Amino acid sequence: MSRSDDVLKVHRLAHTGGSAALLEWLAARLGGWTGVVPAGDPGAEAERERAGEAPVAAVRGAAELTARGVRSAVLHGDGSATLLFALDAGRALAAVLPLPHPADAPTLLADAAVPLALVLRAEEAERREERAAIAEARAREAVLRLLMGGQLSTAHQIAEALRPPLPDPMRIYVAECRTGRLAEVARLCREVTGGRAWVVRCPVYVRHLIILVPAEAAAVSADHDPLAGALTATAPDCTVGVSGEADLGQAPTAYTQAFHALAVARGRDERHARFGPGPELALAAHEAGADWAGALLAPLHAYEPRRPQDPGGQELRDTAHAWLNFGPHATRLLRVHRNTLAARVRLVETLLGLDLGRLGDQSALSLALRLTPGAGRGSGGAAPAAAPELDAVLRDPRLTAWARAHLSRLTGPDAPAGARTTVRTWLEHDARLVPAAAALGVSVPGARKRLARIEAVLERSLLQSPSVRYDLWLAHRAEELAG
Repeated sequence: MSRSDDVLKVHRLAHTGGSAALLEWLAARLGGWTGVVPAGDPGAEAERERAGEAPVAAVRGAAELTARGVRSAVLHGDGSATLLFALDAGRALAAVLPLPHPADAPTLLADAAVPLALVLRAEEAERREERAAIAEARAREAVLRLLMGGQLSTAHQIAEALRPPLPDPMRIYVAECRTGRLAEVARLCREVTGGRAWVVRCPVYVRHLIILVPAEAAAVSADHDPLAGALTATAPDCTVGVSGEADLGQAPTAYTQAFHALAVARGRDERHARFGPGPELALAAHEAGADWAGALLAPLHAYEPRRPQDPGGQELRDTAHAWLNFGPHATRLLRVHRNTLAARVRLVETLLGLDLGRLGDQSALSLALRLTPGAGRGSGGAAPAAAPELDAVLRDPRLTAWARAHLSRLTGPDAPAGARTTVRTWLEHDARLVPAAAALGVSVPGARKRLARIEAVLERSLLQSPSVRYDLWLAHRAEELAG
């Protein structure tokens, strides 16, 4: 093979296969070991060689290259020769070849050194770009967690560095599509909103993007939403749910609204939907339930861990909120092991005296968390002596009116036959499909289809979390107490 053929091969491999393919070809071409080694202190050469990295001769030769201040060298050993050519960034191209080595080996390595240095530099730049993208994605995820935890000041500070600033007021869009299209959907969000959309990948659902859009740049009306229409037009599997207009401090509520709207959008031809307004439990229960919520959560807010590394009251509160909203998927949001999540949930149960395997206690905790936003830090103290029980809260006429309005769609003209019975049975079995299906005398897929049809009537998510099951349980209980 002529030198020109070798040079052409070297450049082609550097362009198409990168440094690994080029080094592999050089080793085969020369009949020995070739690689890139640091041209510095050789350190523990034996450990390097046992780890399958560079041979000791190559590492020592690279250090010698630096010590002598030369650009190339040939070192002879017992039955082998080490050929070295300096690259950039304190590295050297080394080849350890048995003697006698090919006569054209020095020329070939010299010709390969320049394209190898260039491709190494390009690969490092690509790795830095990937690390930067990962760091930005995690920072955006951190901002989302801060928003959901009510820590607006810190969220603003981090978001200012990432750009654009967090919109306030805003609407939240949740876009669902194949993971391979998420980058395209994110780019389109920025284009349609003039770079004002704040986009983050959902840490829980891998097919979801969460998009915060300035209120004035969001949907014109429920029927005319340019952004949602543009997103669903990108792919036949893209579906979008849109929240109502909200202040940034209401981000948890807005996200839940968008998630519920997404459940409705899956069944619509246009594949996007805006959250259907309805009576809000937190508003109806705030005055009647504030003392009860404070009393229930007081042990959690006053909790001090025994060890510094153990979760405190605020962290346990965040864990409870994430678990109620996402169940076992909360591990992705909290970035903890499932055993850690289970241990924290058990501790919350112990502190609050609840059985979180029961839907009723889950619903009580969900309501209490919504009535005491951000109360987990520095809010210790004894529980109010005269705090009411949950049933006393649910007997309040405002809760009765809310419950009847909330449940009215289950018996309305658009409701499937038996919708009320299906939902009541499902709730009585702690929102578990298998026992509920058995009690209803239908198959599990049949029960799932019934609940999916009811989702469209309620315009709320039932089967996927965040689910409206807690509100439905509280509404049924309030109605029972009123009756």
